[in-house]
Amino acid sequence: MRGTVLYGPRDIRFEERPDPVIEQPTDAILRLAVTCVCGSDLWPYRGNPPVTEPTPMGHEYCGVVEEVGRDVKTIKLGQFVVGSFATSDNTCVICRHGYQSGCVNREFMLRAQAPLLRVPNADGTLVPTPDKPSDDLLPSLLAASDVLGTGWFAADAANVQPGGTVVVVGDGAVGLLGVLSAKQMRAERIIAMSRHDKRQQLAREFGATDIVSERGDEGMARIKGMTDGIGADSVLECVGTEESMKQAVGSARRGGYVSFVGVPHGVELDGQEMFFSQVHLHGGPAPVRHFLPKLIDLIFERKIDPGKVFDLMLPLEDVAQGYRAMDERRAIKTLLRP
Repeated sequence: MRGTVLYGPRDIRFEERPDPVIEQPTDAILRLAVTCVCGSDLWPYRGNPPVTEPTPMGHEYCGVVEEVGRDVKTIKLGQFVVGSFATSDNTCVICRHGYQSGCVNREFMLRAQAPLLRVPNADGTLVPTPDKPSDDLLPSLLAASDVLGTGWFAADAANVQPGGTVVVVGDGAVGLLGVLSAKQMRAERIIAMSRHDKRQQLAREFGATDIVSERGDEGMARIKGMTDGIGADSVLECVGTEESMKQAVGSARRGGYVSFVGVPHGVELDGQEMFFSQVHLHGGPAPVRHFLPKLIDLIFERKIDPGKVFDLMLPLEDVAQGYRAMDERRAIKTLLRP
């Protein structure tokens, strides 16, 4: 088969790769229906961190089970399944507490920007859909594999409550789906921080009641001004920079909740400021597997349409074009069809 490989900064190639095979008796092989480029893929694409060898790319996926190992019990040939970017056995003590992305047998997925994919810990990682999905549901099911699950975790970790005020820092796919998630959790006021017209429009479609374009101190001051000087009940940090993290903490009320799901790069927080902020802070790699059954049901019931974050759709062989479009912020998120 041919798959996506990163060789260095902005050097993406679509080239011959070995077909995946069953390596462990708990593995499954999927034929992917769709895959995509993630915002987190842009960090190594831009050289942060630099890759030291050719690296297969991709960690978001859904498709049909083509082969299973001898110890796979619940996942069957021919099923359409959605999986997480982090594998899990779904039985260890960490998984049982709802943190499958921290499973003792966790592996972070790679190689999903390809037609075929090996998934370790298949029984604990993959979730079958109720029926074979129609083509129009594929983008939303793909979103559930990472960006929707991560946005949902961001809202959950920030303790979004009915009637609450929520701020979302970041207008990428995760931030936009954090808005959608907060709306589903019945927040009354959802403030999306964005400077881009197209992303602002989608944020409003997903449930944002207000848009704030300012950043840094100005952004924090604007949030405080909109909340009678108090700050928001819940703040979702969906970027991963020091500026976005400080903005998130500074936008929360005392005793409020801040979640952080953007992969951190160069983030340092002042202990004194954190101490007196009195915020609850919670985040990390999203336990997508924990939320997948609920998210799949919401998608099949057509109560949510997270697939709208895909505003560029390309053949998989044009993956390099998809990376460039996202890198240059001409696209929110690129869907790839093998």
